[in-house]
Amino acid sequence: MRMGVYLHSGGADLDTLLEKVSAARRSGFDSAFFSQLTSWDSISVAALAGRQAPGIEVGTAVVQTYPRHPLALAGQALTARAISRNAFTLGLGPSHREIIEGSYGLSYERPARHVREYLTALMPLLRGEAVDYRGETLSVTGQIDAPGSGAPPVLLAALGPEMLRIAGELADGTITVWTGARAIGDHIVPRISEAARAAGRPVPRVVASAMVAITHDPDRVRRDVHARLGFAGDFAGYRAMLERQGLSGVHETVIAGDERTVEKEVARFAAAGVTDFLVSPVGDAQEQARTLASFSRDAPT
Repeated sequence: MRMGVYLHSGGADLDTLLEKVSAARRSGFDSAFFSQLTSWDSISVAALAGRQAPGIEVGTAVVQTYPRHPLALAGQALTARAISRNAFTLGLGPSHREIIEGSYGLSYERPARHVREYLTALMPLLRGEAVDYRGETLSVTGQIDAPGSGAPPVLLAALGPEMLRIAGELADGTITVWTGARAIGDHIVPRISEAARAAGRPVPRVVASAMVAITHDPDRVRRDVHARLGFAGDFAGYRAMLERQGLSGVHETVIAGDERTVEKEVARFAAAGVTDFLVSPVGDAQEQARTLASFSRDAPT
């Protein structure tokens, strides 16, 4: 299982974000993925980070599809792939009704249909092919000319059965959040793998992100996460996944405790079939540093 870091694109200046990626590369992490909210453009930051810190995969987790036409996103992703010297991976997803309708003022109707049509148009665009597509939710006509840029891998944020089917059939894998090892092994991996097999596609990547803290006070860390991010549990997609796991909130997915406890929990993700694990360090500054250090190449096993 490859190890990466999950970095929030907000709350830090650009140089700090780029240095975090360089530090992750020096520590032996395989990848660094950036969130996309209402701060820096994560595709641009990832592209710069990949060029500044060669040897580490960089990507997005995830950019929203609804505000970005496939032609626009394809051009941006191919540019990022070239800037990063082919280190960029595109993670995307439809986001949530509260964000798409509340912040962007766009309709969130039929998200699964939208994503299927979006990827149907996007994937050939990323390969440099001409597209003339008319769907129920979008229309695309055009071609991206980006000489020397290869198509980036595409990961779809998918938790529900229909989205996992789409990810297996059309994308290169999935990125999960607020999802524990058992749910990934029992639900995520079987569904996306079967969809990929049925479509004649390669075995998909399963990239799992999780908040992690090496701490003497795991209850405090979880309370802090609940205070900051508990609202996410009200989003329909996340609520369904939490209920599937028998959990009351996103804070209960936090991996927290001493080194041995964290090590055992992360090992469960590998056993569940996760191909890439993204560490999102939480806790105070000292706990976050200690957490990242425990996953470095020089950490004792």
